[in-house]
Amino acid sequence: MSESITYRNTPLFYRKTGKGPWVVLLHGFMESAEIWSGLAAVLEKEFSVLMIDLPGHGRSGMLGEVHTMPDMAAAVSAILRYEGVDDFVLCGHSMGGYVAAELAATSGNHVKGMVLLHSHLAPDDEVAKENRSRTINIVKLNHTGFIHQFIPDLFANENRERLSGEIEILTNRAAATPPRSIIASLEGMKLRTGSLDFLIQTEMPLYFVIGKNDSRMPYNKVMAQAMLGRNVQVMLLDNVGHMGFLEAPEKVFPALHDFIRRCCES
Repeated sequence: MSESITYRNTPLFYRKTGKGPWVVLLHGFMESAEIWSGLAAVLEKEFSVLMIDLPGHGRSGMLGEVHTMPDMAAAVSAILRYEGVDDFVLCGHSMGGYVAAELAATSGNHVKGMVLLHSHLAPDDEVAKENRSRTINIVKLNHTGFIHQFIPDLFANENRERLSGEIEILTNRAAATPPRSIIASLEGMKLRTGSLDFLIQTEMPLYFVIGKNDSRMPYNKVMAQAMLGRNVQVMLLDNVGHMGFLEAPEKVFPALHDFIRRCCES
């Protein structure tokens, strides 16, 4: 069941389930809280799970023409305050990982650990910024065509036929995201400063989950960042692209459950 608050005159929707220590799940670009249904079903037996529609996604409204990572993190913080969530473990997928890192860097000891699912902590380099700008132009010209190409590319080639039903569902959900919202997120990701300083300095437990066949986020880039941290685990998945929690849930779900439990017990 969805709940909502009003933040900056904008509705923000979220779902919560389960009972116990809090886990906050932040979805990726052109996704929504619904992406977490499988993982939430595992976690809710032991944890309170909060799944948020980030601004411009799902049922949540837009905050402006650009959704910066600090803006999105502030929106998440507003929901946490409203729900009285104090200590929690964060889990962010792709863009949600960028938001999670921003939130973790400003939340002090309230964040007990963080999972970065197919995400990383560096800012866009110049090539990546150019690619974001190119993508913005494509979205302006052909929003639907972009989505139908983008979503299947998130999955490893060998998983696309097996997961064709899930790909269709994700494509249909993404198609409901207005072009303005897609562009606002792309602009925000292009502008982000990254969280490498936080990675180097924090003692917080971090867990990187990456796919060897991720066309959006090369695993060697993420592995290099993981080496900079003080308290970092890495799960490297064979035959997996950018959607490990859908492509290999039998591996990802138990690993995340164990990591979250240890963070809550420490």
